[in-house]
Amino acid sequence: MPGLLLIAHAPLASALKDCASHVYAGCPQNLQAVDVPADATVESAAAAALPALQQAGTDGSALLLVDVFGATPSNAAQRLAELAGELHIRVKIVAGVNLPMVLRAVCYQQENLDALAARATAGAIQGVMQVAEHPLQQQSPRNSTHAATHHSSQQ
Repeated sequence: MPGLLLIAHAPLASALKDCASHVYAGCPQNLQAVDVPADATVESAAAAALPALQQAGTDGSALLLVDVFGATPSNAAQRLAELAGELHIRVKIVAGVNLPMVLRAVCYQQENLDALAARATAGAIQGVMQVAEHPLQQQSPRNSTHAATHHSSQQ
């Protein structure tokens, strides 16, 4: 079973882990969070996340979920991926973490790393939807017809 590691700008990683713990009582022990402070460097963030990576899943793999591709947490995850090779830990990195992604990863954590990454990505995408459209509020007595007439009379 792969380990799950959230790496995000503080306090997002911990907040997402807390939400997963709320939804799934007794959240899995292999879901870990690393909050990256605003002043962190890529190296300091990677160093902070290394102990969590070393507690990879039971199959020697880990799924790293990061918030924004190209930002410090993402770059730290890529540095971790380099270190993971030296530690014989297989990793995949998925950027754009959101709560549906985390819940999907937790729900399907028993799957292999490739399948888990695909499930997490699908959860993130399927979790984004427009739920409702509200009609415009009634405008003041000056409606669009009146405004058009007024505009044309001033030309």
